[in-house]
Amino acid sequence: MKGRVFVIGLGLIGGSLALCIKKEHNEAVIVGFDINPEQAILAKMLGVIDDIAENICDGAIDAELIIIAVPVNETKEIIQLLSELPLNSEVIVTDTGSTKGRIVESATSLKQKGITFIGGHPMAGSHKSGVTAAKEILFENALYLLTPEEHIEDTKLETLKEWLIGTNAKFLTVTPGNHDYLTGIVSHFPHIIAASIVRQTEKLSEAEGLIPRLAAGGFRDITRIASSSPAMWKDILLHNREILIKLLNQWLDEMNGVKSLLEKENSAAIFDYFKQAKQFRDGLPQKEKGAIPAFYDLYVDVPDYPGVISEITGYLAKEKISITNIRILETREDINGVLVISFQTEEDRQKAEHCIGNYSSYVTSIGS
Repeated sequence: MKGRVFVIGLGLIGGSLALCIKKEHNEAVIVGFDINPEQAILAKMLGVIDDIAENICDGAIDAELIIIAVPVNETKEIIQLLSELPLNSEVIVTDTGSTKGRIVESATSLKQKGITFIGGHPMAGSHKSGVTAAKEILFENALYLLTPEEHIEDTKLETLKEWLIGTNAKFLTVTPGNHDYLTGIVSHFPHIIAASIVRQTEKLSEAEGLIPRLAAGGFRDITRIASSSPAMWKDILLHNREILIKLLNQWLDEMNGVKSLLEKENSAAIFDYFKQAKQFRDGLPQKEKGAIPAFYDLYVDVPDYPGVISEITGYLAKEKISITNIRILETREDINGVLVISFQTEEDRQKAEHCIGNYSSYVTSIGS
């Protein structure tokens, strides 16, 4: 496809979408804008975009596609600004926000001008941020939720999918309300729970100094999403507050039920509680990308001698396998340590396991 694509927000998501569009539609011109001018300059230097817009107005006027890849509160403000501009009548405006109800509602100002707005949410991410982390493969096999209102023509929806075909994502069409309910359950609510577990542990650690040391390993893994951006999650929770309040009330009922089982020392019911949870969890798709980015970790037993870590990472570099994170779980003199290496994809993890075959490596599950 030919035309002018304007990407507002050149972080991980906006940058990756720009790369996907450039790959698939090499005759399109990708123009970018970021509130941080240095980020925009870097995006052009890296070939993520073709040109830099001085401001949103300059970039949007003649665009065939406008992608708003900024936090949800800023998205509403940008939609209002766009509604005041003399946009191309055939332009499609979309966003990448984690909530949809309020954003789609704010797009009424575009609808009144005859401009097409289709909410979007690519459900993929990374441990890294910024345009330097942008990748063509970020959305591969990920779910990409689209939330067109009833008045949106099917041809417009198909045109947007065609623009985004280079993502290799799996497109699903849902209503804005259904989107917020589903993501509230599988993404927003778990972030609240993870943060609450960490907060409770922090308070208890004031009286017991061993807790932070014991909270390494599996505890860090099950609460890893609590390290997400506080500013971003504040806005997401406020945008989806009605659904999250209902989910929290259900969670309180669930926890009171567990409390009752403990008070009654109901051994059989406690066993069934964990059994049912295990059965449902074990039945979840293993190869699918879901609402929360997966962590592809490889555990490597490493002997105690100088340079062993650089030796292992050297093997990975030779095979051009990207690492998203690396940490040492345990290392003591004369005893093997455990190196945890995180990768972007399951394929990278498998390749890494093969290329460092001289070392004992394994994949583990949380709580094992």
